[in-house]
Amino acid sequence: MGILGFLVLGLIAGAIAKAILPGRQGGGWLMTLLLGVVGAILGGWIGSLIFGGGLGSFFNLRTWLLAILGSVIALGIFAAATGGRRGIFSRRRL
Repeated sequence: MGILGFLVLGLIAGAIAKAILPGRQGGGWLMTLLLGVVGAILGGWIGSLIFGGGLGSFFNLRTWLLAILGSVIALGIFAAATGGRRGIFSRRRL
């Protein structure tokens, strides 16, 4: 999978992870992309440990499921680390 495919996979997986987890995570599409890419890397690592194979091709179902699982984990860690505060990339309204 090329770098562009990996970025698209990360963006979509991050958006799905934000839809799965309840609450307001803050951040825009850039934060979603970053969390999705980190989640895809994390999901590939978990998949290689558990199943003996990480991320495959872009159109592989296992690739998508591992990327979404990793993105949910990354988003959960991010939400726990920020303590429910609004993200640094979101605007505050007074």
